[in-house]
Amino acid sequence: MVLTEYKPTRSQLLLVRRTLRMAERGHRLLKLKRDALILEFFNVLNRAKEIRSDIVKRYRVAEERLAIAASVEGKVGVKSAAFALLKTPQLELSSRNVMGIVVPKIEAQSVRKGIHERGYGIIGTSARIDDAAAAYEELVEDIIVAAEIETTMRRLIEEIEKVKRRVNALEHRVIPELKETEKFIRQRLEETERENIFRLKRFKAAGG
Repeated sequence: MVLTEYKPTRSQLLLVRRTLRMAERGHRLLKLKRDALILEFFNVLNRAKEIRSDIVKRYRVAEERLAIAASVEGKVGVKSAAFALLKTPQLELSSRNVMGIVVPKIEAQSVRKGIHERGYGIIGTSARIDDAAAAYEELVEDIIVAAEIETTMRRLIEEIEKVKRRVNALEHRVIPELKETEKFIRQRLEETERENIFRLKRFKAAGG
């Protein structure tokens, strides 16, 4: 479809050609960006797979250690140790830039604790409580990392889709229309030039 807002003049022809070059350059750059984003997405996806696998393993270990602690200390003893926690984990949210995309950065404090920081007395509790607590602290750390990675994945997917739409719009609509318009204006100018030459010849013939 010809862009009807362009008139068949030489200045408009130059404008269309300049716009076409810009569109083609933008199309190339966007394709490069799309490809780079897709590559980054697969890198993050691999990290996500690894952290998910780690979470599954750590969860099993934590459940096993909790069961052992409960068998040694009893469920009441385990609950008492859990409620004795003095300092709960704190999350700090910030942001970072990944290929021009702002993604969240999550930093956790006070997740892993020393024995004296857990609140329960060392005397009167077995090492099984410590083992279970340490296992769950490691699990929580992995879950926090997974949350950051999966949010980054969602942002990358959104950006990839946005860039793909722009690439497709340039490739299938804007650039073809500009090429058709350039062709239309060029043909009209050539026709006008032939008509002018024909009139000039007739004028000379009439004057001669």
